[in-house]
Amino acid sequence: MKTNIRLILFPLVICLLLVLIQKTVNSQLDKHSLRCGCICVDTGKGQCEKTCGIEYSNLDQVFFCPIPHPTEWPLLLQVPAQQFRAVRTGDTCKKTGSCPVTMLITGNNQTFGQSVSGNMFSRPLNINSSDILLSLADNALGSGITSRYTNFLDAAFLSNAPIDLIQPQCSSNSQISVAIQLGSAALQKDVRCTQGLQLWRNSSSEINDEIYKGYRNGNSERKINEILAAYDFANSNENLFNVTVWYNSTYKNNTGDQPPALTRVPRSINLASNAYLQFLLGPTAKMLFEFVKEMPKPETELRLDFSSLLGPLFFTWVIVQLFPVVLISLVYEKEHKLRIMMKMHGLGDGPYWMISYAYFLAISSIYMLCFVVFGSAIGLNFFRLNDYSIHFVFYFLYINLQICLAFLVADWFSSVKTATVVGYMMVFGTGLLGGFLFQFFLQDSSFPKAGIIAMELFPGFSLYRGLYEFSQYAFTGNFMGSDGMRWKDLNDSSNGMREVLIIIAVEWLVVLCVAYYADQVVSSGKSPLFFLRKQQKNLSSSFRKPSSRRLGSKLFVQMEKFDVDQEREKVEQLLLESSTSHSIICNNLKKIYPGTDGNPEKCAVRELSLALPEGECFGMLGPNGAGKTSFINMMIGLVKPSSGTAYVQGLDIRTDMDKIYTSMGVCPQHDLLWDTLTGREHLFFYGRLKNLNGAALTHFYIVKQAVEESLKSVNLFHGGVADKQSGKYSGGMKRRLSVAISLIGEPKVVYMDEPSTGLDPASRNMLWDVVKRAKRNRAPVMFLSLFRFFARGNL
Repeated sequence: MKTNIRLILFPLVICLLLVLIQKTVNSQLDKHSLRCGCICVDTGKGQCEKTCGIEYSNLDQVFFCPIPHPTEWPLLLQVPAQQFRAVRTGDTCKKTGSCPVTMLITGNNQTFGQSVSGNMFSRPLNINSSDILLSLADNALGSGITSRYTNFLDAAFLSNAPIDLIQPQCSSNSQISVAIQLGSAALQKDVRCTQGLQLWRNSSSEINDEIYKGYRNGNSERKINEILAAYDFANSNENLFNVTVWYNSTYKNNTGDQPPALTRVPRSINLASNAYLQFLLGPTAKMLFEFVKEMPKPETELRLDFSSLLGPLFFTWVIVQLFPVVLISLVYEKEHKLRIMMKMHGLGDGPYWMISYAYFLAISSIYMLCFVVFGSAIGLNFFRLNDYSIHFVFYFLYINLQICLAFLVADWFSSVKTATVVGYMMVFGTGLLGGFLFQFFLQDSSFPKAGIIAMELFPGFSLYRGLYEFSQYAFTGNFMGSDGMRWKDLNDSSNGMREVLIIIAVEWLVVLCVAYYADQVVSSGKSPLFFLRKQQKNLSSSFRKPSSRRLGSKLFVQMEKFDVDQEREKVEQLLLESSTSHSIICNNLKKIYPGTDGNPEKCAVRELSLALPEGECFGMLGPNGAGKTSFINMMIGLVKPSSGTAYVQGLDIRTDMDKIYTSMGVCPQHDLLWDTLTGREHLFFYGRLKNLNGAALTHFYIVKQAVEESLKSVNLFHGGVADKQSGKYSGGMKRRLSVAISLIGEPKVVYMDEPSTGLDPASRNMLWDVVKRAKRNRAPVMFLSLFRFFARGNL
């Protein structure tokens, strides 16, 4: 219970941590440098009036200013920096800063292409002081300063670098200064002439090849040779205008962790359009593109919604945290043989799966409910803005898939420590791979959608994609003051939630079937084609087949002792008859363990034949290594016999162990107990598995009475011992509890493997009294496999 409470409180801790981070970051974002720039203006009365605006702000502050009338900026080309410009001969101009910029031209008609492109840079700069923007709009201006992701302030006009005017030829002194109005202030800016070369190429493939070779990794010298732009006029003519424009998209700086920068493409397109008009209508024709500007905006504050920004990573860890919890629980039962112990007492694979699955689903559902409730209660937009029904469907599908994955993975582990390490490596690995690998593919618009879907087949990535969609809609909703994700949004082409839900639902069903199949083959030891085996209808006839073991030489018979040979003949006779007076018949049972590390194989049980009638108490004596435990393990289904078989109540141990378990009690050599359950809870649990016959199942008093009688019989009732956790029991107390478990529910056959181990003489004598009472009252067949056996009368 304490473990479950701690587990459920884990999402609360994560949510509170996000709130703490949010408040800490908000306090840092309230600095002056992250608010609109302001100055103090003297009112003339000795008082200071605070005035704010973009004219008093730097590039970082302008985003937060109220801008009802955004500034109109002239269109610019993105001019390569001097050291990166493509040149045909030498690098001398790069040292002097006089390199021209290169424009590549191609098309089907060279004469047409060169005629049109020649009009791009032909106009001289004529400044009209009354309308600066109109004067600049008719010229090819550019800048080597990169743009930002907004255009409220153009970095090219706020930097100290001059604006480039692209011309076919430049004179020695070709730099002027112009004044650009910025709010209530005037901004002086130098404009210098930069030579532009237009070079013809025979095809677009030549241009592509030249652009690639200008890339750092496209040439052996690892040099950058960047062009201004490239144009393919294709099949354009006097009646058709068809042009393709190349531009350098690396200036977007689209790294995935911040908005991409704007690109200076509009002027490149406008140059081609104007040049074509002038080719058709003369030099006076023009289609002016005067300015670009942003949309108006109110004053804003920088607020980062960390629950949305960090949600995919943190919440992936929160949800996948359930995986190792389920995995460890399953492997713990497997490592301590608790599952096989339950199976020996009648719990079939189907009920075990349903009970375990329902328990883990209940815990996971409560966990996720607390996760959503806690997150909503403390005000995380990740939960509040998105539709709760989408949250419910997404989490419900994924926790079911996660439980099925835990069942599947548990089949391949036999150690809790190994499962713990692997489980938590998957927790942190899933979050880190999602946040630092998968998210970059999601944000890369050029990455194919099929590749994203293929990656989402990994359950951790499908979980991350769903949380990523929640976070994006919550972040946008918080920023825009709107709702987050709604069901109608699943139809958006950019929304991946619908495909994620489909993938998770299909994987849930597939993994469920595969996990159950693997469990039957790996854990239950069934044949891989067990589902094709026909059910045997006549069980009694299945074991009435005499062995051919005795049809060999008489020499072997003479080597065996008389009583052994007599027992073997008895077994073969019983197999030929239809009598069911003997509860257990072993026919040439043999177990050979394969050799390891160069050692020869070990024969633990050598063709044992044995027949035990009902009501007999049989003791098997022998030193360590004699094969007693191997024999018991074959009888209770822990290991498969190498050859031969045994029949219990007419059922073959090779094929019918599930039916044998319903009437069998086992006290194994080592105590198989839950450390967190009390002795009373152990007996209640196993008593219900054994059904306790009829009314005992439906009347709590009768069940309680049977449990108390069992506890008293092994001296675990008085002094509050029955209600102590078995993990706090001594070795002798655990042994007595194991004996009580094997006898509860009136089993028809009871196996006890060294039940007196660790018991003092008084407890050992009491144990024999319990065995005699069980034999007298319920007449089971019991095997006592003892290393030391202190006889006390006749059992």
